[in-house]
Amino acid sequence: MQFLHEQIAKEPLLLLFLTIALGYLVGKIKIGSFVLGGIAGTLLVGVVIGQLGVEINGGIKAIFFALFIYAVGFQGGPQFFHALNRRSLNQLLSAFVMCFTGLLCVLLAAWTFGLDRGMAAGLAAGGLTQSAIIGTAGDAIAKLGLSPDLTKTMQTNVAVGYAVCYIFGSLGPILMISWFLPLIMKWDIRQQAIALAKQLSGGHAELDPGQFNAARQVATRMYEIAPDSNVAGKPLLAIDKELSDASVEAVYREGKTLELTATTTVEAGDRVAITGTTEVLETACGFLGEEVPAPRGLVLVQERREIILTNRSLTGRSIGEIHDHVNVELRHGVFLTAAKRMGLDLPLLNKLELKTGDELHLVGSPGDLDRVQSKIGYKIAAAAVTDFVFFGVGMLIGMLIGMIQFRVFGVPISIGSGGGCLLSGLLFGWLRSVHPKFAALPGGASNFLRDFGLAVFVGIVGISAGPQALVAIQHYGFTLFFLGVGVTLVPQIITFFFSYYVLRIQNPIEALACVAGGRSANPAFAALLTKAGNATPVVSFTVTYAVANVFLTLWGPIIVGIITKNAS
Repeated sequence: MQFLHEQIAKEPLLLLFLTIALGYLVGKIKIGSFVLGGIAGTLLVGVVIGQLGVEINGGIKAIFFALFIYAVGFQGGPQFFHALNRRSLNQLLSAFVMCFTGLLCVLLAAWTFGLDRGMAAGLAAGGLTQSAIIGTAGDAIAKLGLSPDLTKTMQTNVAVGYAVCYIFGSLGPILMISWFLPLIMKWDIRQQAIALAKQLSGGHAELDPGQFNAARQVATRMYEIAPDSNVAGKPLLAIDKELSDASVEAVYREGKTLELTATTTVEAGDRVAITGTTEVLETACGFLGEEVPAPRGLVLVQERREIILTNRSLTGRSIGEIHDHVNVELRHGVFLTAAKRMGLDLPLLNKLELKTGDELHLVGSPGDLDRVQSKIGYKIAAAAVTDFVFFGVGMLIGMLIGMIQFRVFGVPISIGSGGGCLLSGLLFGWLRSVHPKFAALPGGASNFLRDFGLAVFVGIVGISAGPQALVAIQHYGFTLFFLGVGVTLVPQIITFFFSYYVLRIQNPIEALACVAGGRSANPAFAALLTKAGNATPVVSFTVTYAVANVFLTLWGPIIVGIITKNAS
């Protein structure tokens, strides 16, 4: 045991990685539908391990938090700036009302029950389930010019408040969105999701769980042109127009594959390879001729390509509108198979409006995909290498913004390096979406920075808070827990009814998704998706989630600036 203690004293980072490993293991424990999550698990394990009294350099914590918050901003930048328009105004206001109401609840609780700055910020971080507040509030506390011991005590209180309030902060929105609000409004979430999907698809019925729309699947089949076929003698583009959602990919005549041009015509007896949706291919026999096996040795190369939408002329237009207005020459052989927004699958329905930054999954031959790629945006694979020039500049700008101080009603406030890097990340993420040649940060890299940066930061916070955490919990205990319950529930109730009756967000799925997104409640959103049985909540969630992530993160220094009481 003595040997182990000596090794830990020599290399305290051993405890950090042990904390992360055990924390994520604890976070996987499932109780019913509730999962604690890796971040909360890491914080709790860190507090326990922190009883050993090990110190880890605070500079490591600052660096990894800055990386985490920059990645958060970078990923949300395109959607955040796109949300700032008239079309999304109601949802944007809903998210702001949720964030602002949450801030007022925290301030009221702090003034009424005499919470110090650190505990108030921790109440916000846990009750509103925004882990980033731990960092932005901690930065702000460090810049107050207090004694090192007092500073450490209040930073510990931030972590304690988060730990005490986080569990119900995650569970409360799940209960509110999947049970309480639908109950009092007498909504059947699944039926409402089916109705919304039918509306977005232009009247097509929504399918039950386990079923899938085969019409969205793309396949290639071979047909022999019958002598009485009405396509015999027609050029390829004319056939494509008649097929609509299918196209001629190859023509096999007298044992040879023809080189296809705009003037190539199809003759009786030809074997043609048709690529398209299975719905069209099922009816092609009556239109073309009998389906036949592909000739031996025939190779048709198809590619799956993911393209980020940056073309402003396509932004705000529905999938159906784009399909109907793009000429057949341009969309020949290219098929949309999926769309994602902020990593979430969108419902691929006719009336779904596309936004800048959406990730479109296309299938087609490499040549056909090359033709349309420049009309849409840029290929994700093109961003396989991080642009460290812009990454370094982005981090630098974020740090500089964090050094700026300003006054609100005479109270000096600084958003700190965390808030600064968040704003810088938003800016550079948006820059990347409109100018894809600059500021590349691949999805895998940004996800790693986000997840590992937060894990390291929270692990160090827990270890550092360990010795004082039990004292703080004993002092505030159940009072803090019940304050967290209020901070969790009250903003959701107020915002829901304000959004429903004032902002007129009355579609049940959109209203519930706005509540989940407005407080960046990922577990609640996952519960809503499960109840809905389809992806209809995604659109409203992404708008409000992007806005909430920014405002909730900035509440950390705001709370530290407005609350004037220091820990005793």
